Amino acid sequence: MTVAYDVVIVGGGHNGLVAAGYLGRAGLRVLVLERLGHVGGAAVSERAFAGVDARLSRYSYLVSLLPRRILAELGVRVELRRRRISSYTPWERDGRVGGLLVDGGDERRTAESFRELTRGEREFAAWREFYGMTGRVAERVFPSLTEPLPSRAELRARVDDPVAWAELFERPLGEALERRFADDVVRGVVLTDALIGTFSHAHDPSLRQNRCFLYHVVGGGTGDWDVPVGGMGAVTGALAEAALAGGAELRTGCEVVAVDPGGAAGPAEVGYLDADGVQRRVGARWVLCNAAPVELERLLGGGGGEGPAPEGAQLKVNMLLRRLPRLRDGAVDVRDAFGGTFHVAESYRELEGAYRAAVAGRLPSPAPSEIYCHSLADRSILGPGVPAGAQTLTLFGLQVPARLFAGDPEGVREAALAGVLAALDGVLAEPLADCLAVDAQGRPCLEVRGPLDLEADLRLPGGNIFHRDLAFPFHEGDPADVGRWGVGTGRPRVLVCGAGAVRGGGVSGIPGHNAAMAVLGR
Repeated sequence: MTVAYDVVIVGGGHNGLVAAGYLGRAGLRVLVLERLGHVGGAAVSERAFAGVDARLSRYSYLVSLLPRRILAELGVRVELRRRRISSYTPWERDGRVGGLLVDGGDERRTAESFRELTRGEREFAAWREFYGMTGRVAERVFPSLTEPLPSRAELRARVDDPVAWAELFERPLGEALERRFADDVVRGVVLTDALIGTFSHAHDPSLRQNRCFLYHVVGGGTGDWDVPVGGMGAVTGALAEAALAGGAELRTGCEVVAVDPGGAAGPAEVGYLDADGVQRRVGARWVLCNAAPVELERLLGGGGGEGPAPEGAQLKVNMLLRRLPRLRDGAVDVRDAFGGTFHVAESYRELEGAYRAAVAGRLPSPAPSEIYCHSLADRSILGPGVPAGAQTLTLFGLQVPARLFAGDPEGVREAALAGVLAALDGVLAEPLADCLAVDAQGRPCLEVRGPLDLEADLRLPGGNIFHRDLAFPFHEGDPADVGRWGVGTGRPRVLVCGAGAVRGGGVSGIPGHNAAMAVLGR
């Protein structure tokens, strides 16, 4: 078959768009095939509620890992707005009600909040020391993510801190947390970054919690999580424009059904159904897959890969409120509390209990979750018809693996929703239901998605938002299987350009960049 394209990219998510932008600008003929009727994948903004002009970041919602370098090289203009408040965690202790507030713009205020919780100075000093260490690791590790994949020894030398290396890369994270921190709430706040979308616990010997934690604290070289102005769809919309400007073709409504990897002498071949349901084939010198590795194996005619199937472990709830709810803690401004990450039932003991409950086949109670309010930082996502006091809320529930939903997806989803809302109501001075806005049909503006919904909506296997377990950003010994850039598949004409790459996960564009560099031989 005559080669029609230099590169065919399977999937028009943000990583596929980044790869298309780089390869098109390099003069290659690039075709992107997207199953859905729009590009963007999980990084989209949508009007989730009938008759309500609110564009919510429906699935992914914050940005940390996307290098400014990628945006600059592709000529992408998006605004990522820094959140001054890092987090707020309600607590109740010895008859006292309060909240641990981490204010990135006022260290004295943060220290006072620690003092109010712990009745001493030790925990805040330990906090500063620990995050000073992770900050230094971030400065060294983050630039390496868009460079050829280092070996373990090379990255260890780059980190140049034996204690940090042991705590983050070699020993279960729980050991460091229990050695460094004494307070149950403080330990839990730190641990949450190890469990976002990852079903694990503090002492998991597989270290999947360490890998998740690492990716959450190295972003941008600082670990900050920023709000995309205009919503996540503004980011992928700008990336799509950059890909088109570079000459790439973007075709939506086209479902890829097979990939022939080709051989040493012949091109690869991609079979797909076009928007009219017509079967078509196209040849390519390279195929880049933005879908999950197990999906790629299926397209290649295999059985979906080796090892346990990927599994997600999160509940996503999108809401529009008439106003923010009042808190039991009357000492904090509610706009500060919801301006960062609002932790619910996420103490160290509660997170461990939630994991144990899920392992036993039960929904966690109390149900851990974290919440943030996009519209406090960016009102542009709300149209002129939305009342001035209205606010969005995004809730992300933890420790709810896909296995719990298998027998009764709808029933378990409703029960899981009730659980996270009950836990939230426990720290509020009024029921959240009293603050919910209603849509054009008078229904509460509330949308819930579990792992199996993400699998159905986005083809994320088991609802795993990272496509599979995250990997440490290095190779062990011989990198032949993943190649110089960590995107290889063992088939010379087929590369991974999505979250399933060695340095994948999150809204980063890093796998797309690295796959493009592998094609270009840079």
